[in-house]
Amino acid sequence: MGTALVYHEDMTEARLLWEDPECEIESPERLTTTLERLQQRGLEQRCLRLAAREASEAELGLVHSPEYVALLRGTQALGTRELQALSRQYDAIYFHPSTFHCARLAAGAGLQLVDAVLTGAVHNGLALVRPPGHHSQRAAANGFCVFNNVALAAKHAQEKHGLHRILIVDWDVHHGQGIQYTFEDDPSILYFSWHRYEHGRFWPYLRESSAYTVGQGQGRGFTVNLPWNQVGMGNADYVAAFLHVLLPVAFEFDPELVLVAAGFDSAIGDPEGQMQATPECFAHLTQLLQVLAGGRVCAVLEGGYYLESLSQSVCMMVQALLGDPAPPLSGPMVPHHSALESIQSVRAAQAPHWTSLQQEGPVPVPSPSNHSPEWRPATLLPGGSEFKTAATQAAAALSSLLDQLYLQPTPPVRTAVALTSLGAGLVLPPDVLCEERSAPQEETQTWARLHEALAKEEALTALGKVLYLLDAIMDGKVSSGLAATPALAAAATLDVAIRRGLAQGAQRLLCVAVGQLDRPSDLVDDGRNLWLNIRGKEAAALSTFHVSVPLPATTGGFLSCVLALVLPLAYGFQPDLVLLALGPAHGLRDPQAALLAALLRVPAGGRVLALVGAESSAQLAGVLARALCGEAPPGLGPFSAASPEDTRALVDLRGRLEPQWKMLQVAARV
Repeated sequence: MGTALVYHEDMTEARLLWEDPECEIESPERLTTTLERLQQRGLEQRCLRLAAREASEAELGLVHSPEYVALLRGTQALGTRELQALSRQYDAIYFHPSTFHCARLAAGAGLQLVDAVLTGAVHNGLALVRPPGHHSQRAAANGFCVFNNVALAAKHAQEKHGLHRILIVDWDVHHGQGIQYTFEDDPSILYFSWHRYEHGRFWPYLRESSAYTVGQGQGRGFTVNLPWNQVGMGNADYVAAFLHVLLPVAFEFDPELVLVAAGFDSAIGDPEGQMQATPECFAHLTQLLQVLAGGRVCAVLEGGYYLESLSQSVCMMVQALLGDPAPPLSGPMVPHHSALESIQSVRAAQAPHWTSLQQEGPVPVPSPSNHSPEWRPATLLPGGSEFKTAATQAAAALSSLLDQLYLQPTPPVRTAVALTSLGAGLVLPPDVLCEERSAPQEETQTWARLHEALAKEEALTALGKVLYLLDAIMDGKVSSGLAATPALAAAATLDVAIRRGLAQGAQRLLCVAVGQLDRPSDLVDDGRNLWLNIRGKEAAALSTFHVSVPLPATTGGFLSCVLALVLPLAYGFQPDLVLLALGPAHGLRDPQAALLAALLRVPAGGRVLALVGAESSAQLAGVLARALCGEAPPGLGPFSAASPEDTRALVDLRGRLEPQWKMLQVAARV
């Protein structure tokens, strides 16, 4: 199994036949440039290539009226003037004699991808399509969209495959009102959309795009709108929206399938969005979604009109789908004030419907912002000087980013393990390297002299393997590693690993210690290392870089701890190495350990070294190795709310840390 790429060259046939500055950005080059970039990066060759098929008219009828389908069928025989006249009847639409064929291919590509994923032919995939679909409604084309590709894919998954819980994530910069209208009363579809809104003064100018539209009837709470009221939102804002809104709700919903309406007009340089998120951010967002639904993620291209940014962002998403580690995010991880207002608003609107949003204390209803603009920025048209200036700035930013990425190539080995003590019951993915080598004996012995617990042969042997894996990660030969250590030497081995990582050039080392593992007393609190202990005796912020929290007893409590504390700290710290140590009495169930490893892998750019006890089960080691290798962790089981004690402890701890760690914020401060 792998990643599918669904495409058909016929989808480039439709193009604008008359002058229309609004519509000319939706061009065939959106697909050809993106496909060329995928080929140049060697990504297309790593995917299972599927030729898109046309959706049947019966399949189109899952969302669209027969009359509308017939109208579109008739466009094949129309001349240019008739096509132009018909196009004027809709908002931001153009028709071409090939539109019906192209749109059926776009819709069929989504259905084909869903079939491939749900039958187990592939893990995940991307449908590279045009025209886009998320604005299209039952009987109306809208906003370049003809048939609603993602809505059709969701209906198909329900009808053909019998799914009962589907998450749709729409990260296009425009609100996908067509998807929302289709499912607004359906509790089996959770629809999340962020979009440029500006208090209703940005297209499509709908009140129902606001945070306070939550669905209708039985579907109340299953429409989650996060409106951006300013332009310029960037990586920190997008990640904060996932950590504090989407992921808590998504884990509680527990989807069987994730569909992504993957619009890249929300990326840097796009004239429609005017946002600042860089392409690698979409790798992070994709990997954060891959821990849901057993990794069954189907992405369908929506918008994206600045070709350089579009093609680079699609490449980043495909790399993530293939399991490659996400490059570290660039720029400061501090959400904008306006973004925090939006997050606060949507949490307040959704809290009555989701226990996971109630667990972090009462959600205040925000007052109207004084920070939001009273003007609506004009869309940058491709021929204008402002567009050219913005494109030049974006090109410079992308060039700088690509230079950084080329300096940090993907390591040749994704995951290496040193687990000989765990015996024959260990089952590992085929591409995991079983490492037998150790650091030089003299070097290992020098480090071992720091601790009496490392004097025994078993501990010394394990330390040599840990040091070898650590060096391989720091040298870029291996992305992540997993090693076993004797229980009595766990704390000593972790101490040496921290010191070795810092000595080998780690600028920011995050240590997540789970269980009975105390922070080394002489570890310098200089901002280069962040120590986070889970299963501490009490919630405590002993310093900015020394945090302790008890291990919550419930599924909901554990998720709140990870999403509202661990990951915001990790993203705020921006580590270039993570040590995940499961010490004595760590108390994690196998799925919890795997989820923690999978999520820590994302902000660290894949550079995670996990340490487990030599007495650990082969099953635990196996799920950790698979998670570090990019596979989806097993599900946590039924959602259960956090205890009041755990909730109070987490809220208090976050309150003490928020002034230093801005990614913890879920509300705008006055």
